[in-house]
Amino acid sequence: MLRAMRQAIEREAALPRQPRSAARERALFANFFRRELVTRYLGSATGLAWAIVHPLALLAVYYVVFTQVFRVASFATGSFLAFVAVALWPWLAAQEALQRGTVSLAGYAGLIRKAAFPHETIVHASVAATLALQFAGYVVVLAALRAIGEPVRLEGLLLAVPLWLVMAVAVTGLTLALASLQVFVRDVEHVLMPVLMMLMYLTPILYPLAIVPESLRPWVAANPFGWLVTRMRDALLEGRLAPQWGDAVALAVALALYALGLAMFRRLSPHFEDFV
Repeated sequence: MLRAMRQAIEREAALPRQPRSAARERALFANFFRRELVTRYLGSATGLAWAIVHPLALLAVYYVVFTQVFRVASFATGSFLAFVAVALWPWLAAQEALQRGTVSLAGYAGLIRKAAFPHETIVHASVAATLALQFAGYVVVLAALRAIGEPVRLEGLLLAVPLWLVMAVAVTGLTLALASLQVFVRDVEHVLMPVLMMLMYLTPILYPLAIVPESLRPWVAANPFGWLVTRMRDALLEGRLAPQWGDAVALAVALALYALGLAMFRRLSPHFEDFV
């Protein structure tokens, strides 16, 4: 598939230089997106099944650990399992998208050296494929929680989907910046993992913000991902779907991150073929 994509791009590159075509860029994105899905999950007989089984297996692990081993008390919004699962999966999705997108250009090094095309399409496709698969797993987890009697409100998806899209815009912007740096500084991917681990524990995923000491609460509350966690719980555990002013602020921040990440990526992109 990669060879076919390269041949198609090279044929286009041989034509006289033309302004960017939205239709051609969409077709290129679709090809990269499809390859990401096939490479990761659909290339084997059990690949697609594992995409569904994996989130259920993780859910079972968290259920045993937090309800049978630690015997954590329930919160006002419902059980600890639902409290954690609703917030944890968006974080896992963002984390995986950042990690995969940061190193995605290396997988197309030969293509980047030999053909002219918008390199950001590779990052866009990598992030989009990861978040799409993770969202499918998220829906499976929510349905499983509801099936075992957890207080999950599936109508909350009416708000959860737009929230996920806002997260996708912000994550794509960050990933574009990191992917462009990774081409020149190969240590970026190694630094990213511990940073993400620290950010996870600074985000109220495994604990409510109310139990954080007063002196530390402003720092935890300042974490942008904390907004997403709170809003996801509002929608899926409490059924509060009304928009808030913070949603508009979050969207503006996400769009700003994307614009800055894309500008940085395009500034460095002409030099990629010499370093990938």
